[in-house]
Amino acid sequence: MTPAPHPPRKPNRLTRRAEFLQVAAKGRRAAVHGLVLQALPRGDGAGVAAGPARLGFTVTRKVGNAVVRNRTRRRLKEAARLYLRDHPLAGVDLVLIGRDATRGRDFAALMDDLHRALVKTGVVAK
Repeated sequence: MTPAPHPPRKPNRLTRRAEFLQVAAKGRRAAVHGLVLQALPRGDGAGVAAGPARLGFTVTRKVGNAVVRNRTRRRLKEAARLYLRDHPLAGVDLVLIGRDATRGRDFAALMDDLHRALVKTGVVAK
């Protein structure tokens, strides 16, 4: 009997408050129209030896009620998932912060915002 195939792995996530605070304190920050990105290289090696990028998502209460915040967070998660599928990153912690403009932004423009923020923080080259 062969074992069942493993389901696709979820991306590594930042879950603890201390991890978010570390990225905020020591990382680079880039604000673009649709989102704010904080990025911190982990220093766990480079290239193939480095672990995959870890992601964290947050949306403040200023954006709206729980329904609006969750929708905004889902848009950020999907944008990150699609971007990292085509451009895998390693050895970096990323925190994506949703803005009020995130929920109404065209999705293609949101993807472009994510790429521009990654370039501004030095995570990816132009």
